[in-house]
Amino acid sequence: MINPSEYIKEHIRTVPNWPQEGVMFRDITPLLQNPKVFRVLIDMFVHRYMDQKIDVIAGLDARGFIIGSVLAYELNLGFVPIRKKGKLPFHTVSEEYELEYGSATVELHADACKKGERVVLIDDLIATGGTMMAGKKLLERLGAIVVEGAVIVDLPELGGSKLIKESGLPLFTVCNFDGH
Repeated sequence: MINPSEYIKEHIRTVPNWPQEGVMFRDITPLLQNPKVFRVLIDMFVHRYMDQKIDVIAGLDARGFIIGSVLAYELNLGFVPIRKKGKLPFHTVSEEYELEYGSATVELHADACKKGERVVLIDDLIATGGTMMAGKKLLERLGAIVVEGAVIVDLPELGGSKLIKESGLPLFTVCNFDGH
């Protein structure tokens, strides 16, 4: 019997030196292109959360939208997009954060969730943890309770998963790649 985490990992492509020299980009596109692999991935998340009290799934721009919206649909929950600055048309709250190779700002509609709603925050990958921490802060600013962060790929050497866990947020990762 194949290990689902290893099966997923086998379908993630590594692109060296992108978007800049020294970065090993972990590309989930091959995973998404294969319907069987994509189903295994989504089923892993569905089985993890189907018996938990969750009110909404929040996805981080942009690949977190892919996984998060499908997961929300499968769990019959709403989906909240956390976007890059300037992409949302309504009143927003924003949070700036540091990336592995720069800085950025994410935004959330001011009415995206209600006080006390229980949220799973999802993205494709965790590197330095900046994006997920910014998303967590935005959701908490609106009064939501972020019950867990979830990603496909962890790059443990970059320290993001450690940062997330030290913040008190449980983190679920499907697989990890040593050597970012």
